[in-house]
Amino acid sequence: MQKIKSLMTRQGLKSPPESLSDLGAIESLRVPGKEEFRELREQPTDPQAEQELINSIEQVYFSTDSFDIVKYELEKLPPVLNLQELEEYRDKLKQQQAAVSKKVADLILEKQPAYVKELERVTSLQTGLQLAAVICTNGRRHLNIAKEGFTQASLGLLANQRKRQLLIGLLKSLRTIKTLQRTDVRLSEMLEEEDYPGAIQLCLECQKAASTFKHYSCISELNSKLQDTLEQIEEQLDVALSKICKNFDINHYTKVQQAYRLLGKTQTAMDQLHMHFTQAIHNTVFQVVLGYVELCAGNTDTKFQKLQYKDLCTHVTPDSYIPCLADLCKALWEVMLSYYRTMEWHEKHDSEDTISASEGSNMMGTEETNFDRGYIKKKLEHGLTRIWQDVQLKVKTYLLGTDLSIFKYDDFIFVLDIISRLMQVGEEFCGSKSEVLQESIRKQSVNYFKNYHRTRLDELRMFLENETWELCPVKSNFSILQLHEFKFMEQSRSPSVSPSKQPASTSSKTVTLFEQYCSGGNPFEIQANHKDEETEDVLASNGYESDEQEKSAYQEYDSDSDVPEELKRDYVDEQTGDAPVKRWSFLARKYMQMMNILKPIAFDVIHFMSQLFDYYLYAIYTFFGRNDSLESTGLGLSSSRLRTTLNRIQESLIDLEVSADPTSTLAAAEERKEKVPSPHLSHLVVLTSGDTLYGLAERVVATESLVFLAEQFEFLQPHLDAVMPAVKKPFLQQFYSQTVSTASELRKPIYWIVAGKAIDYEQMLLLMANVKWDVKEIMSQHNIYVDALLKEFEQFNRRLNEVSKRVWIPLPVSNILWEHCIRLANRTIVEGYANVKKCSNEGRALMQLDFQQFLMKLEKLTDIRPIPDKEFVETYIKAYYLTENDMERWIKEHREYSTKQLTNLVNVCLGSHINKKARQKLLAAIDDIDRPKR
Repeated sequence: MQKIKSLMTRQGLKSPPESLSDLGAIESLRVPGKEEFRELREQPTDPQAEQELINSIEQVYFSTDSFDIVKYELEKLPPVLNLQELEEYRDKLKQQQAAVSKKVADLILEKQPAYVKELERVTSLQTGLQLAAVICTNGRRHLNIAKEGFTQASLGLLANQRKRQLLIGLLKSLRTIKTLQRTDVRLSEMLEEEDYPGAIQLCLECQKAASTFKHYSCISELNSKLQDTLEQIEEQLDVALSKICKNFDINHYTKVQQAYRLLGKTQTAMDQLHMHFTQAIHNTVFQVVLGYVELCAGNTDTKFQKLQYKDLCTHVTPDSYIPCLADLCKALWEVMLSYYRTMEWHEKHDSEDTISASEGSNMMGTEETNFDRGYIKKKLEHGLTRIWQDVQLKVKTYLLGTDLSIFKYDDFIFVLDIISRLMQVGEEFCGSKSEVLQESIRKQSVNYFKNYHRTRLDELRMFLENETWELCPVKSNFSILQLHEFKFMEQSRSPSVSPSKQPASTSSKTVTLFEQYCSGGNPFEIQANHKDEETEDVLASNGYESDEQEKSAYQEYDSDSDVPEELKRDYVDEQTGDAPVKRWSFLARKYMQMMNILKPIAFDVIHFMSQLFDYYLYAIYTFFGRNDSLESTGLGLSSSRLRTTLNRIQESLIDLEVSADPTSTLAAAEERKEKVPSPHLSHLVVLTSGDTLYGLAERVVATESLVFLAEQFEFLQPHLDAVMPAVKKPFLQQFYSQTVSTASELRKPIYWIVAGKAIDYEQMLLLMANVKWDVKEIMSQHNIYVDALLKEFEQFNRRLNEVSKRVWIPLPVSNILWEHCIRLANRTIVEGYANVKKCSNEGRALMQLDFQQFLMKLEKLTDIRPIPDKEFVETYIKAYYLTENDMERWIKEHREYSTKQLTNLVNVCLGSHINKKARQKLLAAIDDIDRPKR
């Protein structure tokens, strides 16, 4: 019963007596019985009134503290008692007691069903507990029976079984220890097989197993041995990593990276790899240069091995310089290719790792892997520039070890071509513009090329002075690209590789050198093979043509004056009679080759190349276009632009002094070094024979070759513009607009000389002077000077046809010749008319008749329309009929006539119908016009 009360206490329930006893405020009151409860319920009640009575009870009655009601009420009594008031107060307390009792009764009746139910549950719980006590008693009884029945033998069996299990575990441990003792043999075999991941994996597993059996004394020594083995593996790994720098093997590198990943040292491996690449560059260049130095020295003296690389480069001989440079670039290419393939490997495996990481769930491992991958990527990207800078510095040191000015042009170009290919490799390798190499080679190239250019100008002068200007026949569709010297422009790739040797894939897609030679080969081997084995193809693509091939006939002589004339003529004939054009194209190809190889000096090369054209133009003008008598008339050089160009060339390029002045300043001497003596026409070229129209054939060959070169220069303009620096392009535009475009204008002064000598204009003036112009009647027959002039033109036409059998005369040349001759004839006619002393109106009509007869016959000889200067003659003749006022205006408007011609017109022709005062006025007007010309 006590347990039931305890359970009720844990559940928060109280027995009815205890519950009633808690009512401290009414503990001294009598508890109503059942009858009283019934009476209380049956009494009519007013809930609101009852609640008011309960609310009117003082709060002290509801206090949980011990409270003496009687004492409290007695203390409240007044000193003087009033029976009626006491009875009223008593009745009030009774009413309050009745209201509280009724409220308590209602609450008890309300909770009675729950109380009964809980009491039943407690009874059931007590029954269960009694049953559990019986079960526990039975269990203890059975345990005592089992204890009494268990024997000592059974316990012995269990102890033996336990010992057996312990011995089995010990046997396994001993076998594992035995295996660990033999692990070093297997590790050595795996290292010999270069199975580094397997060796590290096995070593780590052995270390883990050894830590499990560390309580055995024999394992402590094994742990130390395994640690030494692991360090030995790391050392061999470092050696294996260094082999990657010269010959990348994907399987080998994969094993090495897996091994470092097992060690958790991927970042350390990348740091070591860059250190090995730097060391590989240094060791490679040193061994290559050392090999050539020792080979050329012819002994095995070890003093060279102790030299610094910079000092070692100065011992390379000129004969071995280019092969050594080629091998140096080959070796450096192998190092850079290995680095390129290393980056490819990491890019490929990084993408694979990213895919596998996205499928996994180990976030910590993924973050660590991403960090390592980011570190490796940044390290490799930074290493690109670092390695290329090391390569540039090594090659720059090699270049500075020898003065490149000692080399011939072909060898110098080949050196530049190798450096150009190396710079192309560097640009594809890391996007660098190779500032170190460009700066080191630019200064040497400019100085070398300046000296080379000076020699070539002198050589061009030699060719021009020994040229006989014979025609070189070519097809009608001839292009500069058909020349051997300019075939390199047809190639789309680098000039170092001929089109026949380029892979077929390059025609459809641009392939980098690393992609092209990734699987094998070397771009610098192709250059060397082309130089040694394919001379013909290289001459077309690279320009490695020997100058001795073109100058062999002159090498036996010290100067041009020592060369026999027969040899000079034979040499010209061997050059197909157009040696200057061939020589110019040969030089232009070399100059353009220099531009392609070394673009930073493109402006200097184009400037020198323009001087070649300038000198050729000036030579043609000097040989065939200069004539002081015609220049004094102002008729030959009609273009001011051409005169400006010739003056510029003469001032900047032509050395007009015969010998150097010993008293001249150093600056003047340096300036003269930049100039070339004016060329002299070969005495084999005859320009004084009338039968050959004063060397018309030679003039045509020379002039039209210049025009042809100008056209080819126009063809080359896009190529020159592409290599010219932007800041220097105005020079190129000026060269084309002021020099190249004036080449065709040189036709006029050159062919003007032929026109001035082909017709005997002096004889015509003499014939015209014998004509009587003051006739009194109109004549119907023209004068004999017209027939004589027409015969001169007929003879000119025959000679022109004879020359055209030797040299094809282009239509523009033929038209210029006829135009010059007709223009000179018409001006001679006007000059003859201006020499007339007396002339009548009939004489002026005779002039008109003569000129019309001349035009009619001339139009049958030539197709030129309109006849040049026809208006010049007709206007002069018609001016005779003008009045005084019209004549003054006519003089001011027609300033193309000379003062002599205008004066004669006023004095002789107009004297018949104007007075003396008017004639003086017209002469004054002529003098005003002539005054600014003086």
